[in-house]
Amino acid sequence: MLDSNILSQVSGIFAALDADFTLAASVSQSREEAAEITEFLRDFASTSPRLSVTFSEATGDTLEFSILKNGEATGVKFRGIPNGHEFTSLLLAILNADGKGKNLPDEAITRRIKALAGEVKLQTFVSLSCTNCPDIVQALNIMAILNPAVTHEMIDGALFQQEADAMKIQAVPTVYANGKMLHVGRGTLGQLLEKLEQEVGVTADATVEAVTRDYDVVVAGGGPAGSSAAIYLARKGLKVAIVAENVGGQVKETVDIENLISVPHTTGAQLANSLRTHINDYPIDIFENRRIAGADLQGKLKTITVTGGETFNSKAVIIATGAGWRKLNVPGEADYIGRGVAFCPHCDGPLYADRHVAVIGGGNSGIEAAIDLAGICRKVTVIEFADTLRADQVLQDKARSLGNVEIFMSTQTTQVIGNGEKVIGIQVKDRLTNQERRIDLDGIFVQIGLTANSAPFADQLATTPIGEIIIDAHCRTSLPGVYAAGDVSSVPYKQIVISMGEGAKAALTAFDDLIRTT
Repeated sequence: MLDSNILSQVSGIFAALDADFTLAASVSQSREEAAEITEFLRDFASTSPRLSVTFSEATGDTLEFSILKNGEATGVKFRGIPNGHEFTSLLLAILNADGKGKNLPDEAITRRIKALAGEVKLQTFVSLSCTNCPDIVQALNIMAILNPAVTHEMIDGALFQQEADAMKIQAVPTVYANGKMLHVGRGTLGQLLEKLEQEVGVTADATVEAVTRDYDVVVAGGGPAGSSAAIYLARKGLKVAIVAENVGGQVKETVDIENLISVPHTTGAQLANSLRTHINDYPIDIFENRRIAGADLQGKLKTITVTGGETFNSKAVIIATGAGWRKLNVPGEADYIGRGVAFCPHCDGPLYADRHVAVIGGGNSGIEAAIDLAGICRKVTVIEFADTLRADQVLQDKARSLGNVEIFMSTQTTQVIGNGEKVIGIQVKDRLTNQERRIDLDGIFVQIGLTANSAPFADQLATTPIGEIIIDAHCRTSLPGVYAAGDVSSVPYKQIVISMGEGAKAALTAFDDLIRTT
């Protein structure tokens, strides 16, 4: 089942395994996928003498396997066949359990994971075509591996459709903790850990030691702007740290990138990996899975605090925290996120096969989403607030050529309508006539752009009405020693190549200011 080239690559990856791993499978022969998972697991186990597979007969719709290390449970289970994007999750589960994974968290995050209170059963419903799902699966697998009281199972929603329908799942990834919905959509290990700490609590002796770290410059954010800034600062000989939820940032959500000059084509995941590789060429300290809880930027010594008790002191701060999805902020939206309101057509589109969906937004992202969804859904309704579409003409032409796509302009979304379990419609208003009407449908994809992640700093810095940190031509903010770059700033045109340049500019400005001040 697995290609010989893939098997060869996996053999090389597993050549240095120290422990013995067993894929303990339980498969009902009544499942039509029984032969497929059997062949998959046998092929996978053939890649190393340290791997083996066992099978036990099961009843019902059982189709799963657990990972054992030296005969002991790791807490990691896959319900389904981890092909597609989830194949990497299986590889990393083995490597991380063996202590050799490159995405294992640092000591501070590990300590917090081990401090989660009580037994925690985690379940993640995924789609194998979802690009955000592996990040969630891999993060929760790490928690299971590090904390014996935590278990995690990946569930392929397509193979367990009846179960997914019973739980009213309309978006992936969807995470449950002890039977209660915990998280929907993209996320990081740090975000999931913080939610679990709030949900299940921490052990009484889990007080995290207060740690203070000192640097010349702290870069808040690990996307293109933050990575560029950190590299330029390190090349100047400064002691620099990146404090971020992850390296890559918003880039990781981009499927195809074709406008990064000199790189005709790449993907968000590939670019994020390239950023990390480049950062690692320099003595830059990376603190991932950190959420900035507060900042004191007023004095000569700048201080940033993060969830978990760490404090970062520095002479200068470069804010490159990027942006996140904008929401409609209309009645009903928050109630139905993950139950009909979605933000990623690539991830959640397959869940709406042969159904009627709306796409809110007529920019490039909105029209691209409509085109993609038209190949899956019975009908796609595009709703644009302005009186014209903002997408490139070639995208507009393509969308209008599709028979199952309709486009309404000068139309305002006023309410998301649900029945208590899922979305059943949307209320809109014609901005020219003020006439309101209801459109019955099954799902809503919000594609109205991004909002700056400036909240931790907004009370100390000048911002635009939409929350962007105002900068001058040199990336200086309204406070000395504080700089901003990329999508969080007021720089026009939110593009990867622009963010990289702005990060470099902010770093050079910070260096010049530090030299002159010193």
